[in-house]
Amino acid sequence: MRRDELGDLTVFLAVAEARSFTRAAAKLGTSQSSVSYTVRRLETRLGLRLLTRSTRSVTPTEAGERLIQTLRPALDEIDAKLAALIELREKPAGTIRITASPHPAETILWPALARLLPHYPDVKVEVSLDATLADIVAGRYDAGVRLGEQVAKDMVAIRIGPDMCMAVVGAPSYFAARPPPETPRDLTHHACINLRLPTLGGLCVWEFEKEGRELNVRVDGQLVFNEMNMILKAATAGFGLAYVLEGKVTTMIAEGQLVRVLADWCPPFSGYHLYYPSRRQLAPAFDLLKEALRYRGLA
Repeated sequence: MRRDELGDLTVFLAVAEARSFTRAAAKLGTSQSSVSYTVRRLETRLGLRLLTRSTRSVTPTEAGERLIQTLRPALDEIDAKLAALIELREKPAGTIRITASPHPAETILWPALARLLPHYPDVKVEVSLDATLADIVAGRYDAGVRLGEQVAKDMVAIRIGPDMCMAVVGAPSYFAARPPPETPRDLTHHACINLRLPTLGGLCVWEFEKEGRELNVRVDGQLVFNEMNMILKAATAGFGLAYVLEGKVTTMIAEGQLVRVLADWCPPFSGYHLYYPSRRQLAPAFDLLKEALRYRGLA
């Protein structure tokens, strides 16, 4: 059925129920002549007379009555579906799909979800843990989480976490046998635990900066992992130095399991952001989660 045919059926039903072209035209917000033309066009298309017209009234023919009995339940169902969509717009409900790496999922997403979801039982959230820079459009995700510097320019992004910095750490047992590095260049004389990047498959370059001077170092050692928790296990066991997010080792440093070095070479950078494709009308459920995640600084 073409779109104009559905419109013709709606006009016919309005006339049949109002028993008047004039009243139907007023209800539809159009002219009486337009309503009359539309009904005649429908009758011509079907090859049937649907309405009996007189100077005083308009009544459905037998064919018209049958068409009314067919149309009314179908249009009522459409109205109900539209009402449900409007309710969805006004009431937070539905499923939100987000892709994020494990660290922000554990430290930012989950705390926000744990606070939010008990109050909104009709909201469902699917979090896909993925360390790669997934294409959220191709993957049909509603949003993703990345560090600020990794978000594409054509995306809308909101900050959901504070600035971060990297940390170079090693176990006390590791430093018992060798002096700590004083500059990033000294790392070439140390055993370092490498991270295999999940995107291009190369090894992570250790990036440093001090007083505007940038220095990138490619390190070497016995171990390479593609997962940060294993790198920390190896570092804690004394197998070498690790280059990790400071937030992952704060407690371990405080407890003496790890020792931090080169702190003055690790300045802060933009933290995690929630990003999504455009500023189009957002579903209430997504808007609710977005606001729950928004970083507002230290209060």
